[in-house]
Amino acid sequence: MAAAKAKREEANAHVSGQANEPLSDLPHTLTIEQISTEIGANLDDGLTAAEAKARLEKYGKNELDDGPGVSPVKILIRQVANAMTLVKRTTVSFGIGSYIEAGVISAVIALNITVGFFQEFSAEKTMNSLRSLSSPTASVIRDGNTIVVPTGELVFGDLVEVKVGDTIPADIRLVEAMNFETDEALLTGESLPVQKDANSTFEVNTGPGDRLNIVYSSSTVTKGRGRGVVFATGMTTEIGSIAAALRGENSKRRRVKRKPDGSAKPHRYLEAVALTATDFVGRFLGVNVGTPLQRKLSKLAMLLFAIAVVCAIIVLGANKFSNNREIIIYAVATGLSMIPASLIVVLTITMAAGTKRMAKRHVVVRKLDSLEALGGVTDICSDKTGTLTQGKMVVKKAWIPSKGTYAVGTSENPIDPTIGDLSHHKAAPREESNDGESSEKHLPVSSSEQLLNDNNDLEQFLNIASLANLARVYKNEDEWKARGDPTDIAIQVFASRFDWNRTRWTSDNDPVWVQKAEYPFDSSIKKMSVIFESAEHSMVFTKGAVERIFESCSGICSADGDVELTEEIRGQILENMEALASQGLRVLALASKELTNKVDEQKVPERAAIESDLVFRGLVGLYDPPRPETGDAVTACHASGIAVHMLTGDHPSTARAIALQVGILPTNMAAIAQDKTESMVMTAGQFDKLSDNEIDALPLLPLVIARCSPSTKVRMIEALHRRGRFAAMTGDGVNDSPALKCTDVGIAMGLAGSDVAKDASDIVLTDDNFASILNAVEEGRRMFDNIQKFILHLLAENIAQACTLLIGLVFKDRSSLSVFPLAPVEILWVIMITSGMPDMGLGFEAPAHDIMSRPPHPLEVGVFTREVLLDMVVYGLWMAALCLSAFSLVMFGFGDGNLGSGCNDSYSVECDTVFRARATTFVCLTWFALFLAWEMVNMRRSFFRMQPKSKKYFTQWAIDIWQNQFLFWAIVAGFVTIFPTLYIPTINHVVFKHTGISWEWGIVFVEAILFFAGVEAWKWAKRVYFRRQMRKKGGHIEDLEKKAFAAYFDSE
Repeated sequence: MAAAKAKREEANAHVSGQANEPLSDLPHTLTIEQISTEIGANLDDGLTAAEAKARLEKYGKNELDDGPGVSPVKILIRQVANAMTLVKRTTVSFGIGSYIEAGVISAVIALNITVGFFQEFSAEKTMNSLRSLSSPTASVIRDGNTIVVPTGELVFGDLVEVKVGDTIPADIRLVEAMNFETDEALLTGESLPVQKDANSTFEVNTGPGDRLNIVYSSSTVTKGRGRGVVFATGMTTEIGSIAAALRGENSKRRRVKRKPDGSAKPHRYLEAVALTATDFVGRFLGVNVGTPLQRKLSKLAMLLFAIAVVCAIIVLGANKFSNNREIIIYAVATGLSMIPASLIVVLTITMAAGTKRMAKRHVVVRKLDSLEALGGVTDICSDKTGTLTQGKMVVKKAWIPSKGTYAVGTSENPIDPTIGDLSHHKAAPREESNDGESSEKHLPVSSSEQLLNDNNDLEQFLNIASLANLARVYKNEDEWKARGDPTDIAIQVFASRFDWNRTRWTSDNDPVWVQKAEYPFDSSIKKMSVIFESAEHSMVFTKGAVERIFESCSGICSADGDVELTEEIRGQILENMEALASQGLRVLALASKELTNKVDEQKVPERAAIESDLVFRGLVGLYDPPRPETGDAVTACHASGIAVHMLTGDHPSTARAIALQVGILPTNMAAIAQDKTESMVMTAGQFDKLSDNEIDALPLLPLVIARCSPSTKVRMIEALHRRGRFAAMTGDGVNDSPALKCTDVGIAMGLAGSDVAKDASDIVLTDDNFASILNAVEEGRRMFDNIQKFILHLLAENIAQACTLLIGLVFKDRSSLSVFPLAPVEILWVIMITSGMPDMGLGFEAPAHDIMSRPPHPLEVGVFTREVLLDMVVYGLWMAALCLSAFSLVMFGFGDGNLGSGCNDSYSVECDTVFRARATTFVCLTWFALFLAWEMVNMRRSFFRMQPKSKKYFTQWAIDIWQNQFLFWAIVAGFVTIFPTLYIPTINHVVFKHTGISWEWGIVFVEAILFFAGVEAWKWAKRVYFRRQMRKKGGHIEDLEKKAFAAYFDSE
């Protein structure tokens, strides 16, 4: 507390613009050299990991002081005020009159609160730690490597890189800014973005909004990119000082609706008070807080409370509303039998455990609602780059008109030029494609020297590749590193395979090539050029989009030297480009020309003059290879009834090729009708020009949309919704936010994603991997299944107990008062002690073997499907029938049928048979509750055959129950705890109102066998029914591709 107070005082005393540690002056007044020296920053390689760790310990985490995290007091209050606990407390107070029962029930409630408190406290701590995983990240340079770290781990002096869409992670003094603008409305109120200038310095008294060399924490990058040094973190930042001044508790009071002049009528005050009170009651009961499922179950608790009251009234009515204490206790017992005590606690623990499991599988849950939604996803709309593919560009092929095609073999490290075989083939790509040849058939070359031998055209090509390139690829301590644009890095690595790296020609004291001018890449021009001079030559090197390079070329290198670029040759080049693009390659063109005169650096020629009359030197095909696991993940999606759509900004040919490789498109495209083939792969232009009605009229929605824009993604989601589909959408950029918000499950990329996209998402993939989406869906389905299992288990027990007690009203003693077959404490014991831990064990159950071969569950139905509701009634009635038969057998079959008098209150010789019958019923119900938990592991498969493919016919069930050890030991504990309640004197007669049994164990075993027989018979009947339903729908389709694309292959 003292440390927190000191931290707040320090924040309040903060001087605007000051750093974590006082410098010679405020950072915006210092030059780049001054600030880097005083802070101790390295502008090339950043801080070392050791220095960053030391500074983190010294200055603390880069986060605002949000006050206390997990509050034990609030959790305890929530437990006491929990809807279920409230019902129990109300019921107990209603039935007070027997101090022993009241004491035991109160003790059990106290135990429930204690266990619930520690479980929820643990769950909250887990969720709190997982929330930190979904916090914004920052791209920081440490030890010469660019890495991604949580913003909380940024330290004073870190070298940070930011780009469009990023949220600024700390207060930063810029050292480099490229067309860089930020939105500082949060801090300054300025509505327009602010253009930044890294090289300027400003006066001390310059206001925050005019410090153009500073970017502030929590502002957003709207344009360009920049790099800078962190000078203030956490509460020392500008936004931190504002937070310190404005900190206050969030008000839970409804505001009074006022007129424009600020006045309000008296009824508006009453309305605000009423709404505030309603909100408080709703929070107290849990019906307006939490996830939709939690709210639904809290409302179920209220419904069950009403049913409990009705049951209690029935009990009193059947006994002519007698004020006898035993009758009141019976009514209390019947009411308690309808309360699933551990329902909300088990749900909370299951969700917390699920989010923890997801985090281990590279999925961070930002919104708990998504946990319930993931299992119902029917369509996944995924980006290509970095999600389906590795996100690392590699040059796969290069074509030089005069020489043929050069290819690069596979490489585990895309930036290591020493890995991957080089090969050469004289055929052009269009000829190679027509002949059916592939790069794998190229003859391998032992070394690059052989290729360069007497090969001037290759040298010219490599000059452009290495020099018209801003990337840096270098070796540092036996490790290859790269910095720059991914495309430039890939081309630079290709040049480095021939030892043609840019540094070889430009880095020495006497460089071979000297750069004289640069014409940077522009999205409107789609090419970049540089002018380099050597001792003999002055050259222009240009690379860019093929169609734009064409515009600038008048010649082409051929086997006979440089010749005129005719229309026929242009057509051949385009055919080669299409051949490379059809292989999934991104194609760029390279060109050059020699200048007749040297270039004056002070008077650089016009771009139009430089980029004209170039000589076309060739094509380079770059490839972002699919992740190794993507194909299997897409196949698994198809097996589970999930359609996968690729929405990418790439060229249609590239998108189609990748989609075919990973299985998004079927291999046998020729077997599909023409109209469906055309709708399978579309461009954004084609899709966007269609009206909503025309999109809805399409036979099927496209599986691939190329050249996709953010608005296209939104329209795709809307089209899926109109067809009743439930969609997940991936996104990484700022412009993806609308699609992420309107989709059912928004999925942001944790590594490449912008902070704006993460804020708009429901879950974040920490590895940007498509296979992790499948992990999330599997976890969502597992959690949904487990929630269904323990809800069914709990409510079936409630039905069994309620029916046993209500039907048991017919058992009347000599005083014409009902003799209850189960005592109140027995009921509480079964509900809270026997069942609570097995329910939790069901929440931890592993996924079923067929979980990803089933279609998505319909979310509009939720957990309470017709099957679950029917199971609940069947199992509940069967258990009630067996319990009543057990009571009747002991009482009337083997006993004398004398129900005595006062047997609800105390033990006597006359009541011995009643107490034995009650004990037998209690043991039966306890065993049924425990065995039902094991039966619920799979709601359709036999308990003795849950693994249908297993050859261990007689022992597989034992292996299965051992898999979930939490559930196993919970059930064992349930068995063990029966015996003290039966045989310890005083506890059995006074507390539980039963006595020890002997020969009655035979009845218990027979009843247990009948229980298993009934449940197994019902499961068998369900399996027969569902098999018949499947046959009616066409049966099981072995060919997965035919099953996944059945709608496309269907000729109708």
